[in-house]
Amino acid sequence: GTTITISSYHWVMAWTGLEINTLAILPLISKSHHPRAVEAATKYFLVQAAASTLVLFSSMTNAWYTGQWDITQLTHPTSSMILTAALSMKLGLVPFHFWFPEVLQGSPLTTGLLLSTVMKLPPLSLLYMTSHSLNPALLTTLAILSAALGGWMGLNQTQTRKIMAFSSISHLGWMAIILVYYPKLTLLNFYLYAMMTATVFLTLNSMKVLKLSTLMTAWTKAPSLSTIFLLTLLSLAGLPPLTGFLPKWLIIQELTKQSMAPAAMIISLLSLLGLFFYLRLAYCATITLPPHTTNHMKQWHVNKPVSPLIAILTTLSIMLLPISPMILNIV
Repeated sequence: GTTITISSYHWVMAWTGLEINTLAILPLISKSHHPRAVEAATKYFLVQAAASTLVLFSSMTNAWYTGQWDITQLTHPTSSMILTAALSMKLGLVPFHFWFPEVLQGSPLTTGLLLSTVMKLPPLSLLYMTSHSLNPALLTTLAILSAALGGWMGLNQTQTRKIMAFSSISHLGWMAIILVYYPKLTLLNFYLYAMMTATVFLTLNSMKVLKLSTLMTAWTKAPSLSTIFLLTLLSLAGLPPLTGFLPKWLIIQELTKQSMAPAAMIISLLSLLGLFFYLRLAYCATITLPPHTTNHMKQWHVNKPVSPLIAILTTLSIMLLPISPMILNIV
């Protein structure tokens, strides 16, 4: 489904790819037959179906006015506005974000990883292809709102999957703000974000952690993994010597060049909210000792080696900043 959407020129083919994607992920969400998983699958299906309908509607409106079904020829302002709304719905940008934390909370961690990374690629690629005709003011507004709400609503969460959902919403804000001005940076940001999120989800999955309270007792299980997990989280927050700083730095630089310094300043300040809950996750993972009166099972230390995939992804999530000139040349 993703491949069809990314490689299509015609709107109907793009729509078909999005539909295949939605239908393919539904069994993965509702796999556990838990009422919450079924509810998450239903919410996901309804939202994605509505968004797909809007995508089709905007392309038909455009074809009606211009006679063009080509994705890159979306020139009519009304249809580009409807398309922005539809794809924001698919991605989970504010104000269409309400389904995303709920769906992520109802799905297993591996499915959550797919929802946060792979499922975001087709809508983003459509936005990338139509970026020249989108409305900059609308996208900037959506982006700043996403960064704000993703930060604020993640502050008091105790469930790791919900924290990751809100972190995803605020990262999408960073991607959306630069989309009109420098679309390649949006894609670069997405690739690096997907890599760091994959690391976090796989680490949580290997430690079997769903809540912060479990995370507090999980450090005895794999001490080395927990320690490196701290760095991955800080990289996701975008702290300087780590990989996550690269897209933020480039986006702020590009926004300043486009004389959008106020927007750059606001979104940078809003990313501090995200930093707070990443720090809290990191604090629970590595720095706190759980109280002795805890009613949690103590986790046994396992001598199971960390999977090579997590090791590679973690290394990439932490150490890519020095080779940023090379990355920029590739992009």
